[in-house]
Amino acid sequence: MKLKICYITLMVLALGACTNFLDEPLDNRTIVDTQDKVAKLLVNAYADAQYAEFAESMSDNADDKGPVAQASTQGQSNVEAYHWNDYASLTDLDSPTNFWERSYAAIAHANQALASLEQIGGDKTRLAALRGEALLARAYAHFMLVNFFSLRYNPATAASELGIPYVLLPEENAIVHYQRETMAETYRLIEADLTEGLTLVTNDYKELKFHFNEKAAHAFATRFYLYKGAWDKVIENATLVLGNNAPELLVRDMVSASVSELTYTQRATQYSSVTERANLMVSWAHSLVGRNFASFRYGLTAAKVDELFADRTTNPFRKAWGYTIYGTDVYNNIPKYDEYFRITNVTAGTGDPYASLVHFTNDEVLLNRAEAYAMLGQFENASSDLTAYLSQKIDSFNPATDEVSLALMNTTYPAIANEYTPPYALTSDQAAFIKGIAEFRRREFYHEGMRWFDVKRFNLEVRHKQVDGDPIVLAKDDARRALQIPQSALAFGIVANRR
Repeated sequence: MKLKICYITLMVLALGACTNFLDEPLDNRTIVDTQDKVAKLLVNAYADAQYAEFAESMSDNADDKGPVAQASTQGQSNVEAYHWNDYASLTDLDSPTNFWERSYAAIAHANQALASLEQIGGDKTRLAALRGEALLARAYAHFMLVNFFSLRYNPATAASELGIPYVLLPEENAIVHYQRETMAETYRLIEADLTEGLTLVTNDYKELKFHFNEKAAHAFATRFYLYKGAWDKVIENATLVLGNNAPELLVRDMVSASVSELTYTQRATQYSSVTERANLMVSWAHSLVGRNFASFRYGLTAAKVDELFADRTTNPFRKAWGYTIYGTDVYNNIPKYDEYFRITNVTAGTGDPYASLVHFTNDEVLLNRAEAYAMLGQFENASSDLTAYLSQKIDSFNPATDEVSLALMNTTYPAIANEYTPPYALTSDQAAFIKGIAEFRRREFYHEGMRWFDVKRFNLEVRHKQVDGDPIVLAKDDARRALQIPQSALAFGIVANRR
């Protein structure tokens, strides 16, 4: 059976057209009737959008540089997110709305791939692999959406809290009305796609790290189960990623002589490179964040540099952090983004900017496993993982003397009442490890928006300074921790988040 496809999703309701591989005139639409065509379709099953600008700006990583910082309409997501304002721009590439739309577009491509695979034959091994990639891509897109547009996952309230619409089929009608699942149902559906996808995923790609390969899939599983609180599964999947290798040889090297010799441009390129040993899955997203991230008004100030990267008391071994900061107070940054500018009109010199995006790394996997070990009370295993991790992140690491321990974590990151308040209880020892690991993760993924997920998971209060006013505070349990559903979706009956 041949399928002619063009569809409207939660995203396309706003765009009003099919995209990329499917964007053809009515009588010349792509018929997805071979495995090769499904493989091409799946290239678009990964969201063509960045979340770093708004996610980083909402977190406690951001600080106010003042009016001397560059003002730009392209940085409006930075401004609105810093103040936790609802922002529904249809034109800002790096807005929450664009992330929502592009994520549902990716889901639509995954769903069409799955539907097409049901109708075509051929190599059964490859059919299974393509199905696995489609399921994993669909699960990942929904997972990211629910963690931005819903409140945090809490097993005690998941059956009553709103998740997101989970789209399982390609649309056949121009107008489709969706309803939000509960958080429990959203997570159940993500897990169903994830677990089946894990059984089917392969490494049979020409460009391995641009797809859900075996390690990237299990890395995603560590994040999913960490957020769900399934500690044994975090460890199981992390160990499948890391294997029996020495973890210090897998994480990103920030301190060796060869790294210190790299120029700024070389560091930025290497960060998202497929040759970087730590990277498990990368992509390029239509975004301006690569050129703007250092100049946002709300970002890495000199005070934030001192707090996070210069203060040695925040390091268990009281040594210097290995993260090199470039720029001045207005442009302080860690080189992480590369930009590809795709020319669309050579004569006019116009085109589209794309920013590199690292989805999963060995660093995250190792820290996720350490957190799971700590939650199970296996502090020696957690300490071993953290020692290996820190060996690549601090200057002058001495393997003979620098060793993480329960006592050291309690000294450096003592538990503070009502500071870290996840949905589950923490002993003081667990709290020290959780806090320390969150601080390591905070530095490792600075500029990338990952800190926002820890802010949500642990219900951290965030205080934002204002050069021209009083500080503003995002209190615990503030409803604005769930981004507002975009206007384009609300117009078609999707229930808004409470405010």
